[in-house]
Amino acid sequence: MGPLVLRRVGQAVLVLWGALTIVFIVVRLVPGDPAALLLGPSATAEQVSALNTELGYDEPLIVQYLTYLVDAVRLDFGVSNRLHVPAMEAALARLPATTTLAISAMVVTIAVGFPLGVVAARRPKSLVGRVVATVSLAFQGMPQFWVGIMLVIVFSATLRLLPSSGFTSPQSLVMPAVALALPYIGWLTRSVRNSVMAELGQHYVRTARANGLPARRIFYGHVVRNTLIPVITVIGLLLGVFIGSAVIVEQVFAWPGVGRLMVEAITYRDYSVVQASVLVITAFYVVMNLAVDLLYSYLDPRVRFGNA
Repeated sequence: MGPLVLRRVGQAVLVLWGALTIVFIVVRLVPGDPAALLLGPSATAEQVSALNTELGYDEPLIVQYLTYLVDAVRLDFGVSNRLHVPAMEAALARLPATTTLAISAMVVTIAVGFPLGVVAARRPKSLVGRVVATVSLAFQGMPQFWVGIMLVIVFSATLRLLPSSGFTSPQSLVMPAVALALPYIGWLTRSVRNSVMAELGQHYVRTARANGLPARRIFYGHVVRNTLIPVITVIGLLLGVFIGSAVIVEQVFAWPGVGRLMVEAITYRDYSVVQASVLVITAFYVVMNLAVDLLYSYLDPRVRFGNA
């Protein structure tokens, strides 16, 4: 167990370092002077220069980068130029909203995708199986922003059943969760279908049939049960994926999460908030991946950490 955990932690550190380095470079390639944006069009060149000096943006890039990495280790990204609060505090304050959205989307994905995958695998050549396979493929190809806009048009603007934006009630969670989950419902459906069908071809299934066990017992008592291990690991990754991919949905529905905060910070060249938000999202995803690795090895005794 020890060697794999150390290896995974090392990989996690490298991923975090890579993400922070990329965002450091990218935000500085975006056109626009953050000091000029903060001061407004009426600011003089001297005022802009003085603010850049105060913020440290006039230092050489390598100096900025090294200072940035040292501060990142201490989780100190400075104070938001726009919100006037510590950047990490601003990002963590938005994390509960994003987590709520991600968990809701995961529940929707599992509740719909898993049963559909089992149904499609049990009778793959039937009309129901083919319809499920086709619909799941269509779901995978639907852009989340388009799904979100369609939901707003139908259920908010036309039927007036659900609020179109914000996080004011449980009802306001329905459309963002569905929009975030829909492509992954199709993905999970096809993953479950393929896993179950592969399991149906195993020798123990043929042996069970030869021994006269009922088909229903073989399918649900053995095949579906044995499929749960790889499926659970896939499901475990979904939460991290939802946290990282919630940015678009949060924009469409004005959801007060980390993703929307990051987009706003990019618009206003608020580097400290962008960097803190990226670290929070990346760290969440890395932790979920590590947890899934450990869970998989616990669920499947054939996995040995020393050989991983």
